[in-house]
Amino acid sequence: MAEAVVKPLTIAVLAVGGQGGGVLSNWLVTLAEANGWRAQNTSVPGVAQRTGATVYYIEMLPETEREPVLALMPAPGEVDVCVAAELMEAGRAIQRGLVSPDRTLLIASSHRAYSLSEKAAPGDGRADAGAVLAAGESAAQRFVHADMAAIAETTGSVISAALFGAIAGAGALPFPRAAFEATIERGGVGVAPSLAAFAAGFDAVTGRPEAAKPPESPPRRLQGGSEEERRRYAAACERLRSRFPAPAHAMLQAGLDAVVDFQDAAYGDEYLDRVGTLAAADPGTNDCELTTTAAKYVSRAMAYDDVIRVAELKTRGTRSARVREDVGAAVNQPLRVTEFMHPRLEEMCATLPARLGQAIEGSQWLARPLRRVIDRGRRVRTDSLSGFVLMNALAGLRRWRRGSLRHRRELQRMESWLDLVIARAEHDREAAVEILKCQRLIKGYSGTHTRGTGKYAKVLSALSRLDGRADTAVLIRELREAALRDEAGDALDAVLATLDRAPPPDGSATGLGLGVESIGPRRRVSNMRGPYTT
Repeated sequence: MAEAVVKPLTIAVLAVGGQGGGVLSNWLVTLAEANGWRAQNTSVPGVAQRTGATVYYIEMLPETEREPVLALMPAPGEVDVCVAAELMEAGRAIQRGLVSPDRTLLIASSHRAYSLSEKAAPGDGRADAGAVLAAGESAAQRFVHADMAAIAETTGSVISAALFGAIAGAGALPFPRAAFEATIERGGVGVAPSLAAFAAGFDAVTGRPEAAKPPESPPRRLQGGSEEERRRYAAACERLRSRFPAPAHAMLQAGLDAVVDFQDAAYGDEYLDRVGTLAAADPGTNDCELTTTAAKYVSRAMAYDDVIRVAELKTRGTRSARVREDVGAAVNQPLRVTEFMHPRLEEMCATLPARLGQAIEGSQWLARPLRRVIDRGRRVRTDSLSGFVLMNALAGLRRWRRGSLRHRRELQRMESWLDLVIARAEHDREAAVEILKCQRLIKGYSGTHTRGTGKYAKVLSALSRLDGRADTAVLIRELREAALRDEAGDALDAVLATLDRAPPPDGSATGLGLGVESIGPRRRVSNMRGPYTT
């Protein structure tokens, strides 16, 4: 009688550098062998610069009399369990055919590690996570997911331990929970936090409460600040709760914290004053859309990205820890960080007192030699004493920011912008909301800020050509989305060129028919987390 063929249980693990895919695959092999099974582990590295994850492939089966022949890499339609350490890697696994509706259990972390192309997009370049979740539900026989990165952070462990718990909780393998935990203990490294992450991952996929995230901390500016600052901040929070509508409180609190962290508590009072003026123009509907939108974008306008802000963010202690985590460096491992900066004469003048900065900009015999010295890229090693001291000195200019040329110009632009919003809110609230959202176009410093400001000016300059139209709000939105479509502004110019050919404002038109999709193709994103130089 012929011996029955025993098919191996096949597992594919997709993870990028620093996510512990190798540790997880080794745990799975150790688990199988400790329970009397045979197992084989191979890996196919991803492309350089993290444009793809490493695929770890494990085959395991009970001991048999015959020597098994095991495959070296997963084949489409032949994977029993697919584990993705990041949501978009689950999408890649589906595209590769590693997930089958009649066979595959798909386990994924629902967090995102944004790619370089997603981060670099002028607007919101993030890929649609909802589409991947929907695809997972339809492509897999069973799909379980949870934020394993948050679990790892909360428990002080790594994502591989949380995924190991999810594999156990989902019943992917015929081994008891105790056998999984024994595998971690057998490793002898980071046992306590790994077991905590394992338990939280197990609970996350079995319906038990997920480990709670750490509470939000108050604005960094108040940590170690004066008692007067903390008192003034507390008074601003009370004013927020008592004088603004409840639906806007969450966004107002986030905005207040951002501007206080940017400057100080007095700046927070200025923020509430400006939003309060716009809230007074809100017709008081249940959604308080104008007030909530103002809370978000006035905060962005006030907490602008100048050289002082950039230097401060690059010298914060939390950033060093984040860079170390992103590149997977151990605590005791030396780490070299090089910041690529390109300040121009305009940025130097903008940081100076307003009169002095304007005088230098307007003087040809001063500006020309200064440009030869200043207008060139620089590499600053913030892990060195000299580089850190330089950046920290720039960050210390914050106390004089209110007198700088950049601050004066930002206030002038902001007041003009808010005047436009208030004027529109009186007869077209939807258009006023869209004008508020045009603040999205302005970001960064140096060339990035110049390009964004130029596109912002083009969009707002078109408002006079939209008067009397029933679809003004739609047109402003189309212009803004076109401006965010590409860095050079070609898409925006194309939409502006159609305004003169647009249908007459008879109330029947609904925009130019040039939605975001018609401007150009969507970007294809990769899985790079950069950019850092180490």
